[in-house]
Amino acid sequence: MSDKQHTPGNDEGGAKTAGAFDIRMIIAMLIGVYGLVLVVTGLFFTSEADLAKADDFNINLWAGLGMLAAGAGFLAWSRLRPIVVKTPDEPANEQQKAHDT
Repeated sequence: MSDKQHTPGNDEGGAKTAGAFDIRMIIAMLIGVYGLVLVVTGLFFTSEADLAKADDFNINLWAGLGMLAAGAGFLAWSRLRPIVVKTPDEPANEQQKAHDT
């Protein structure tokens, strides 16, 4: 066993991180975009009639802020604990090594 930990820039040993294809990144982006739309709607496009319907509670603003926080949580989670995908060594490298000896 190796004591060496995998870092995103360290591709030794045939391992890579999932990067942008990590499902947590996709979820973070989707929740973040929807949250941003709700925050903008809550700040700039909420009328007094809309607030009256919601008992003077700006639900778009607060839901958007909650979604932005959730998206930031997913983003932090995927950055702090990346998924490591092990890749097999390329067959060409093994053949080249056998040929060189």
